[in-house]
Amino acid sequence: MKRKILVFALLLGLLSSCEQLLQVAKEIDQTRPLTEQEVVSGLKQALKIGVDSAASRLAATDGYYLDNTVRIGLPPEARVIADNISYLPGGQALVEDIIFRINRAAEDAAREAAPVFGQAIANMTISDGFYILRGDDNAATQYLKMQTYPYLYRLYHPKIKNSTEKPIVGNMSTINAWNSLTRNWNSVATSAVGRMAGLSTVDVELDEYLTELALDGLFLKLAEQEEKIRHDPAARVTELLRRVFE
Repeated sequence: MKRKILVFALLLGLLSSCEQLLQVAKEIDQTRPLTEQEVVSGLKQALKIGVDSAASRLAATDGYYLDNTVRIGLPPEARVIADNISYLPGGQALVEDIIFRINRAAEDAAREAAPVFGQAIANMTISDGFYILRGDDNAATQYLKMQTYPYLYRLYHPKIKNSTEKPIVGNMSTINAWNSLTRNWNSVATSAVGRMAGLSTVDVELDEYLTELALDGLFLKLAEQEEKIRHDPAARVTELLRRVFE
């Protein structure tokens, strides 16, 4: 019995020593300078977390529509369209429905944005990583914008375009109404009277304008997530993130 107790005591001592050794090793590891590869891995983690959060928020129902910082509206030049339609019975509801469907299209596109960002993150080099780490609070967002904007534009644009082509009154769609308005306005603006009055033509391509607004909202949300990770320790949800941004 005494022998068993002695063996048990030795085992406890050994286990305790191992635990202490592991703790010491962990502390040593945490004070060890990060390698270049670890820094880049930490930045990739940060970008993935930021991208997933931004995209999922916007992809949720009303992610664009009920967020006033990213809600997509018609261009200022469309005020005449909105005002004229509003005179019709139920016209104001029609205008709101246009805006609603455009925002829904953007939310639909946001669901497919993360993989586009993912490829850019995977391709990040060590020099890219250190440039981002030492850059401004939105350096990572700007890097991703530079790497992904054309691909995201091709993702968003067809969905926005499809939304503006849906009929709102009879066979008249948002884009039909917009083209009719700008064509008539430009005819007046380029006339002799219009030139004398100093009128300017309106050359806004509606689908392009709305797509750019949708992408502005996406990168705005991504920049917010990046800033949190850089400045809020609670947003650094992995040990590597805490070490990279400490």
